[in-house]
Amino acid sequence: MKRFIPFIVFVVLAVFFYVGLSLNPREVPSPFIGKPAPAFSLPVVGEPGRSFGPEQMRGKVWLLNVWAPWCVACRQEHGFLMQLARSGAVPIVGLNWKDKDREAEVLLAQVGNPYFVVADDLDGRVGIDYGVTGTPETYVIDREGIVRLKHISPITPEVWKAKFEPLLKELGV
Repeated sequence: MKRFIPFIVFVVLAVFFYVGLSLNPREVPSPFIGKPAPAFSLPVVGEPGRSFGPEQMRGKVWLLNVWAPWCVACRQEHGFLMQLARSGAVPIVGLNWKDKDREAEVLLAQVGNPYFVVADDLDGRVGIDYGVTGTPETYVIDREGIVRLKHISPITPEVWKAKFEPLLKELGV
């Protein structure tokens, strides 16, 4: 029996490697799926004295798009977010993440603003609460404030059709 132990260990490791290598590295499981979106209250970019928190979206299905002016991939998805905003399909809330140089307001004025509102997460604490690992990341939050989807990387038309549209249809949007 002792002769088979190395073989069994090899088979177990091979199965783990096979499963691990077949996973999509852009699909990071989120512990927030099916749980309430973390609460926060942050200042709104470009609107001194105004703040935003997820409870203000209660009763609506919405997207939380974590982005930053310094993020190249965020600029890649910006055109598609502008199309989504014009379509009125779903409100998009921006979370301006770690914008140390305070560039968001100027950038959005130059390239257009697809967001219903942009919350300013200067120190990145809200991003940490949501499990943000980088930008862009987008969350679908339902009418009850439950996180239904986390998507890492830019949203493209293909990703929208494959991941977002079916879920939004299921949520009645």
